[in-house]
Amino acid sequence: MKVVTIVGARPQFVKAAALSRAFQEIGGIEEVIVHTGQHFDKNMSDVFFEEMQIPQPQYNLDINSLSHGAMTGRMIEKIEAVLAEENPDFLLVYGDTNSTLAGALAAVKIQVAIVHVEAGLRSFNMEMPEEINRILTDRISNVLFCPTDTAIENLAKEGYDNIDAQVVKSGDVMEDAALYYEKLSREKATVLQTNNLANSSYYLCTLHRAENTKSAERMAEIIKGLNTIAQKKKVVLPVHPRTKELLLRHNLHENILILEPVGYFDMIALIKNARLVVTDSGGLQKEAYFFNKFCITARDQTEWVELVSNGYNKIVGASSAKMIEAVNYFEAKTFQKESELYGGGRAANFMAEYLKNYKS
Repeated sequence: MKVVTIVGARPQFVKAAALSRAFQEIGGIEEVIVHTGQHFDKNMSDVFFEEMQIPQPQYNLDINSLSHGAMTGRMIEKIEAVLAEENPDFLLVYGDTNSTLAGALAAVKIQVAIVHVEAGLRSFNMEMPEEINRILTDRISNVLFCPTDTAIENLAKEGYDNIDAQVVKSGDVMEDAALYYEKLSREKATVLQTNNLANSSYYLCTLHRAENTKSAERMAEIIKGLNTIAQKKKVVLPVHPRTKELLLRHNLHENILILEPVGYFDMIALIKNARLVVTDSGGLQKEAYFFNKFCITARDQTEWVELVSNGYNKIVGASSAKMIEAVNYFEAKTFQKESELYGGGRAANFMAEYLKNYKS
């Protein structure tokens, strides 16, 4: 069996690492990795393949720095050529990026079966490019690996009981990766020592979503909240290039420790050592949970509603007042896991075995 895997953005490298390892362990599946080039900065892509022992992509399409339409169109064209060359049994895509949608569209046009990892997630905000990508990818996929019961329920409400696709609860492959690489992080992470954070109490923050980085007003309000919090406890922000440009242009980071983008091992170390996490990232909301940290989400919605309903996450949008209130609330709480929400680290092997035994 042959699988062509499409990756292009930072979270996808992490997910692909876990499933690539599972393919190798069970045997009988040849994987061809295609890197679209969507994230092209070395700190945002190449370092992941080096650190995480992911096989180097057989194809690098080098497509980046274009509009959504131009980027997606160029990817479809080049991925279609790869599929014609490789003739795989499956095309496998992760998450909700332009790379995800482009891979799925290229495959469905030439009748290659599509596997969508992280299917069924919904923010119910059609202004988000990610929401459009995930909805369209789900609709044309043959196998939809859903990480949670909520994802299964979302697809049922959209009529997938009447659609010829296999909807499967798989658990979350991100947890597999986080638990596996946590051990390596202890040996390889240097960010705490380099920045004198090993014995420091701090909040970890990341900001990169377009809903925040495209709005100077939203970003200013978020930074206002972070600066207020930083008067009592240090705030550490590994900065995305798009966010960095906005912060510099509006001089919005005076009380925050700004770091350059970090690799996955360093990010794990930062999460584990933090008091709590403030983020607009979908992946980091879960990683905070994996490592027993409360999370404050600087967005108006989240796909990971079970984190909110179970008391591990608060949605504060771009409100500095709500952010400060959430920090005070969580500071008075002790993190306790009542149950495993994401499969406990067994998702990748489940998916690999499922595909190996797939029957259409």
